[in-house]
Amino acid sequence: MEGLKLQFSLRSSHGATLLVPFLSSKPISRCHSRHNLALSTGSRDHSGLILRPLALVSPTSFTAKHLNMKGAQEAHFTIKSFSASIQPVAEELVEDNFKDLPISGDSIRRRFLDFYASRGHKVLPSSSLVPEDPTVLLTIAGMLQFKPIFLGKVPRRVPRATTAQRCIRTNDVENVGRTSRHHTFFEMLGNFSFGDYFKKEAIKWAWELSTLEFGLSAERLWVSIYEDDDEAFSIWHDEVGIPGERIKRMGEEDNFWTSGVTGPCGPCSELYYDFHPERGHSDVDLGDDTRFIEFYNLVFMQYNRMDDGSLEPLKQKNIDTGLGLERMARILQKVPNNYETDLIFPIIQKASELANIKYALSDDTTKTNLKIIGDHMRAIVYLLSDGVVPSNIGRGYVVRRLIRRAVRTGRLVGIKGDVKGNIEGAFLPIIAEKVIELSTDIDSDVKTRAVRILEELKREELRFVQTLERGEKLLDQMLAEALSNAQKCGTAPCLSGKDAFLLYDTYGFPVEITREVADEHGVSIEMASFDIEMENQRRQSQAAHNIVKLAVEDSADLTENVPDTEFLGYDTLSTNVIVEALLVNGKPVLQVSEGSEVEVLLDRTPFYAESGGQIGDNGFLFVHEAGNEHKAVIEIKDVQKSLGNVFVHKGTIKEGSIEVGQEVEAAVDVKLRQRAKVHHTATHLLQAALKKVIGQDTSQAGSLVAFDRLRFDFNFHRPLSDNELMEIEGLINSWIGDATLLQTKVMPLDDAKRAGAIAMFGEKYGEQVRVVEVPGVSMELCGGTHVSNTSEIRGFRIISEQGIASGIRRIEAVAGEAFIEYITARDNYMKQLCSYLKVKAEDVPSRVETLLEELRMARNEISAVCTKAAVYKASIIANNAFLVGTTKKIRVVVECMDDMDADSLKSAAEYLVNTLEDPAAVILGSCPGEGKVSLIAAFTPGVVAMGIQAGKFIGPIAKLCGGGGGGRPNFAQAGGRKPENLRTALEKARSELVSILYKEAS
Repeated sequence: MEGLKLQFSLRSSHGATLLVPFLSSKPISRCHSRHNLALSTGSRDHSGLILRPLALVSPTSFTAKHLNMKGAQEAHFTIKSFSASIQPVAEELVEDNFKDLPISGDSIRRRFLDFYASRGHKVLPSSSLVPEDPTVLLTIAGMLQFKPIFLGKVPRRVPRATTAQRCIRTNDVENVGRTSRHHTFFEMLGNFSFGDYFKKEAIKWAWELSTLEFGLSAERLWVSIYEDDDEAFSIWHDEVGIPGERIKRMGEEDNFWTSGVTGPCGPCSELYYDFHPERGHSDVDLGDDTRFIEFYNLVFMQYNRMDDGSLEPLKQKNIDTGLGLERMARILQKVPNNYETDLIFPIIQKASELANIKYALSDDTTKTNLKIIGDHMRAIVYLLSDGVVPSNIGRGYVVRRLIRRAVRTGRLVGIKGDVKGNIEGAFLPIIAEKVIELSTDIDSDVKTRAVRILEELKREELRFVQTLERGEKLLDQMLAEALSNAQKCGTAPCLSGKDAFLLYDTYGFPVEITREVADEHGVSIEMASFDIEMENQRRQSQAAHNIVKLAVEDSADLTENVPDTEFLGYDTLSTNVIVEALLVNGKPVLQVSEGSEVEVLLDRTPFYAESGGQIGDNGFLFVHEAGNEHKAVIEIKDVQKSLGNVFVHKGTIKEGSIEVGQEVEAAVDVKLRQRAKVHHTATHLLQAALKKVIGQDTSQAGSLVAFDRLRFDFNFHRPLSDNELMEIEGLINSWIGDATLLQTKVMPLDDAKRAGAIAMFGEKYGEQVRVVEVPGVSMELCGGTHVSNTSEIRGFRIISEQGIASGIRRIEAVAGEAFIEYITARDNYMKQLCSYLKVKAEDVPSRVETLLEELRMARNEISAVCTKAAVYKASIIANNAFLVGTTKKIRVVVECMDDMDADSLKSAAEYLVNTLEDPAAVILGSCPGEGKVSLIAAFTPGVVAMGIQAGKFIGPIAKLCGGGGGGRPNFAQAGGRKPENLRTALEKARSELVSILYKEAS
């Protein structure tokens, strides 16, 4: 950085301080490497110029235009890239009374990325909050997208990289707003080395970034290192120059990173900013949030932990770092907490405006609630943008929980409805608009998805508001009862797990909200019984779980020996290839014989491996003898990708045997490939048609391209009408009829996006992407196989349209050969109907309507007859009524009505309570079918007046028959699944009813 001179006034490209030469006659002092390097301080050289460290060190070319400079209209200034030097830089800067402009959060992000870009790092985009890694629910760290590289499962694409990664963590959600630094959504700025530079460079650049680029005072920075990491200590102390008293050695729990019980690991080093250096250096606790904030973490991945716990040096040492954007913004913007930075505070201000309050004048509780809203709204918007839909499982539950927490918190601070007079309206979309406004430099796609985000947010909020008020009243009642019972019994107040589950299941209260409200009242929750109720519900619902399992084991070994598979399938469906590896039950073998299941890894292949929604090809591998006879035949039924880009061909040895190193002919099933191509192109046409018919904001949420059908999931809030489905079908079939030639190009990702290509949700793309275009209709990033002309699709038909989750619809359809098969099958069914009904095809609907009307009338007649029979039977058993009580005589009937259906049973009970003199009680039971029990309790007003309720009485009786039920105080119905227990249940009902009535009537 020596010799850098700026001769004229200019601004950095980051929007940093204006740099102006300033002559001074005041005393001068030289800048020392340990002087305060903050932008607000400076020193002077012997020329009388103010000396300041340069805050900008990225390779940026500046143009100073429109400056009043003699002899020049325009001047260019270039700053070259620098090595990992830690020497201070003296520059001609501003006069002493110049006030530094505040540094924006967007500027910090930009300057971080530029800083590392100037040091050879490739700037990569943030990955989605929905990770590819199946072991985590959401993206929780900047290193997650590089985890396969760190674990040695995929080769590196670049030696060093830098990112600004969007992250979500909800494990500390109860601390959000209550501390100065906890968040659910945050940005992690990181620089990464994949076997390139290591500890020395990482430390020096972290110091240079902190003190020179961002101008933090060297005297305010503390460092933690792993207790045994003498190398890190030496670099920080001897080369950077940090005094030993500001370097703290810490244990494995704090400063040693591991990827698991075994595998890559290494020590960490963290940078802390000291808000109160006046407190001195003795008895310092870096965990003291009132004094310190950790803002930069450096992980030195240098060991491999073995099965016995020992550490072995890694051949390829890696660097993984993370700088918290919100934390650095807090430091540089000189605000008391992360929430009051320009990254979050505008959202808090919008919430304050809706609540008609001032943040600065609010009490601590209100400020905490406003911070919660500011934090949660960022998480909610970015989760919805990345395709997470509110639900009761997985990541959908995370966003639902945050939305509902934000709604309740908003009501606590006084936000009423949509603040436009509708107290039942939604206010979260209004706040979300501010989040979207701030999103440009975080994720530019958020604004393009704004309509969908706001609509989904409004629907979810209104859905919750419908039950919120009733749930809040019920919770208040439950808490009051818990407190009252505790006072009577002298125990600690506790809410039962069943009550908490009722609030969750019926009123949509996440248990975390129930717990927070309970805590506010000093009441605990019996979580063990809540967990039991949740587990019972999970078993009953049999919710599907997506499990990703790699079939290839020993992957680390294979990665070194098996190169990526070259895919030839765009241009050929049959070619000779070499067998690189064979696996049986996931274990490498050298030879496999007839009858065995095998996984084959080839050097190149025409087989398409499942990805992008398209299933893998089927076909055969042939081992030839002289004369082109088949020596061995392997039937391939599936192809998957593993270890990055290694294709795993799964099949069965039908004849002969196969060996590693053998040449084989790989032949794809041509007919099945054509079916897949047809369905894949049809899927692109379907997405284009959906956008045209129901709106451009709808987007893909998943897909399946199979041989027999296609499936397309998309974001939409309601079922499609029949007319919309017909319009979509019509559009697609018209595009098929246009016989349009498809165009396929490979281009840079940014160019493809600028051209308007649609990226598939959840897919990860490299720098070069394949673009498939149906000119004038569709343009998508896609690596799948497609027809060359739309006419090859032949025809398209929607089979079904349905909802699969809140805000997610699914269309299943057929095209090409599958379309012909579908239409032919339907035509055969129609011919059979015509034959059965003795009518022409066009007369089938009217004939069916006639038959249905005749059936309805016949059923009504049967029902009337059954009712008459039930009433007649009831008139007979009325004589069996017996009296209970001494002072008051109560008539009681408890009878089994054999196989009487539920409606007839009801009619019989109604007849009896209307016929018997009040007070009277009737219990009837029947077995209307195999494995079915019906029960009815009917009480006259006189019995109800005694405090005996039919609904509460019949429930426990029904349980004896393996069922349940309830109803009104005077009339209740129940059912069961164990007819064999009906007699016992009725006897129990008789004895309990007599006992209760006798007590009341005597």
